[in-house]
Amino acid sequence: MGCASSIHISDRVVYQSGKESDDSQQTNATPAPGLLIKPSTIKVQFGPMRLYEDHLEVLLVFAKEDSQNNGFCWACEKANFRCNVARTPEAALECFKEKHHDLVIIDHRHSRYFDAESLCRYNFCSREVLLIHFYLNGFVDLFGVCCCRPDREEASVMPLIKSGFNRRYVENANMMACYNELLQLERGEVLAQFKLRACNAIFTALEQSQEAIEITNEDQVIQYVNPAYESIMGYQQGELIGKEITEVPKSEKNKPDLLETINSCIRKGKEWQGIYYAKKKNGDSVQQNVKITPVIGQGGKIRHYVSIHRPLHDQNKVRDIQSSKHKDRRKGSLDVRSTTSRGSDGSSQRRHSSMARIHSMTIEAPITKVINIINAAQESSPMPVAEALDRVLEILRTTELYSPQLGTKEEDPHTNDLVGGLMTDGLRRLSGNEYIFAAKQPHLPSHLAMPLSLNDIPPHVAQTMENEDSWDFDIFNLETACLKRPLTYLGLKIFSRFGVCEFLSCPEATLRSWLQGIEANYHSTNSYHNSSHAADVLHATAYFLCKERVKQSLEQIDEVAALIAATVHDVDHPGRTNSFLCNAGSELAILYNDTAVLESHHAALAFQITTRDDKCNIFRNMERNEYRTLRQAIIDMVLATEMTKHFEHVNKFVNSINKPLAALEENGGIGDEESVKGILTSPDNRILVKRMLIKCADISNPCRPLELCIEWAGRISEEYFAQTDEEKRQSLPVVMPVFDRNTCSIPKSQISFIDYFITDMFDAWDAFADLPNLMQHLDNNFKYWKGLDERKLHSLRPPPE
Repeated sequence: MGCASSIHISDRVVYQSGKESDDSQQTNATPAPGLLIKPSTIKVQFGPMRLYEDHLEVLLVFAKEDSQNNGFCWACEKANFRCNVARTPEAALECFKEKHHDLVIIDHRHSRYFDAESLCRYNFCSREVLLIHFYLNGFVDLFGVCCCRPDREEASVMPLIKSGFNRRYVENANMMACYNELLQLERGEVLAQFKLRACNAIFTALEQSQEAIEITNEDQVIQYVNPAYESIMGYQQGELIGKEITEVPKSEKNKPDLLETINSCIRKGKEWQGIYYAKKKNGDSVQQNVKITPVIGQGGKIRHYVSIHRPLHDQNKVRDIQSSKHKDRRKGSLDVRSTTSRGSDGSSQRRHSSMARIHSMTIEAPITKVINIINAAQESSPMPVAEALDRVLEILRTTELYSPQLGTKEEDPHTNDLVGGLMTDGLRRLSGNEYIFAAKQPHLPSHLAMPLSLNDIPPHVAQTMENEDSWDFDIFNLETACLKRPLTYLGLKIFSRFGVCEFLSCPEATLRSWLQGIEANYHSTNSYHNSSHAADVLHATAYFLCKERVKQSLEQIDEVAALIAATVHDVDHPGRTNSFLCNAGSELAILYNDTAVLESHHAALAFQITTRDDKCNIFRNMERNEYRTLRQAIIDMVLATEMTKHFEHVNKFVNSINKPLAALEENGGIGDEESVKGILTSPDNRILVKRMLIKCADISNPCRPLELCIEWAGRISEEYFAQTDEEKRQSLPVVMPVFDRNTCSIPKSQISFIDYFITDMFDAWDAFADLPNLMQHLDNNFKYWKGLDERKLHSLRPPPE
């Protein structure tokens, strides 16, 4: 070749020489000729962390193909490295951007083609141009080859180092020399860079950890503390790093020989764990559960100690817990799923999601205090009790405290699908098949100028509403008589009975226009979620409002809010579930962040319809503060119909209302009237009563007379069938696979719905409102569906004999 080459390697790009050829016009990076990569991969461990298991990526930047170029290509093949070749700086940069190579080898012998030092400095190492990205996401070894004559004095490598190279390779086209050089690079600088990358990730995890972590060297000099440690102990990093452990103030609450015991243990390479009092910067002592782990380095020598500190609540703060067992007059306990469900006794698997540890928070919520009390009680408890309390803590630290246990998918697919379809917000998968449910302009009917008068209701329609105050009222007769406009007619009568116009100070004509406007925005094409369902929920709401306990609890503003909420609670419902809308990427799901999508839309649209036109603005004459109170109550009730919070609402109602009332009845017959009144009328409990009321009204179909129950079951099944059909057409996730019109067992789906959602909720509501007729219907309907299922029938009704 006539000259020797040298390669300089920095921690960025590798640089090498090559022999001139006639390929000067080649501008694109291409795989090395004849290079065949074997399928084996490189696996490198850094402690328990796997750094990489893929082939190293190598970029050769050679202006010409020569023996040196070919030598490195062969070496890459033998080492199972992936190799690209670039002939120009532009091609090298483009390839580097795409591949992010681990090694870059640049030919420094032919400066007439490109300046290798400038290429390295400005294209691979410049923070401003490129390497900010490379520093963050990966490390590359810079490897340079330059020409030097044997008789010339050895030149300094400092200019190359300043350019960004970190290694110099003297030209040697021998293939094994190239191969050996690559192996040394891989096991040296490249591996070191991977370890540094792993360290960055590990320290990022330490910085985010909520547990206090302290790292010392073998001489117990503090080298690192994380932000959680600073927060708990009150020190800043700069006040601790570099200090010996013995220089940090100690608490006098520890036993005199505790430190000696700890040191004796960890110096033998053993882990120590126990209770330790640490002294905070302000002088306070904090009781901690501490684990100290020695870290063994090369040669079996201890190099570091890692301490993890978990604060415990001071045992002096533990207060006596008074507990009393309240027997409900109807059931031994009203906790959801506390008794065996009707028709289901399989084993169950708890469904819960983890919640972060909260016992070290400085702002204590009630659940935090409970957990701290249990933690402290564990310290003096025998092992079986401590283990039982551990299981209690596991449950308390979950986010779904109110969700019952659920059998496996194979045991009860109908219940699983109902839960998936009604209690989740979909898979949030980008499908590319966005289903458009726009937040559209509300539809106002053209016949608003000709409102219907309550006195002008046609006789045949009025006749169907004669028994509207009875639970056995047939909404389908009214639907037929009024040509699918039952909400306006029934609304006029019920609102009149409860004096809604008088309370709102609005004319009857305004109320009529409002009812017509709301009903016009229900979809008559939906088999279930149409204005007939809204009218049915309104009827159930009015029925519940007449119950004595409910009347004792609620004020008139609550009654008006409940009637309005029932009327609007499903306005503009598209006949699809929240899960469907989220999976389809609908505009409504995007607008409401995949959270309570439909319920938020119903509430918002109801107020848009109401306030957009004075002709139907029933709130126009209300005083501002009273309107805000009413609006808040309506929104809260509509949002309560969302099923993801179903068990939370039911359990809160049971524990805040049912059980205290049952306790009063047990202790003194009927109970102290003032105490009962206090429970019924407290602001928080009134909210719980209203939520429970509209929830029961919304899904009361299984408690209706059998014929009505069957009709509603058919309608909701058809709506779910249509959703499944559309999910398959749109290639969306099928959230309720059992609702396939060709295979679904409607009796099984009804049994699962009653078992999982209805039984306990209506037991609790019956205990409060006294509804024996509803419970009898529920029992009869359950037996009806059970009978069909036992006969292996999938239909709504048995075949004619």
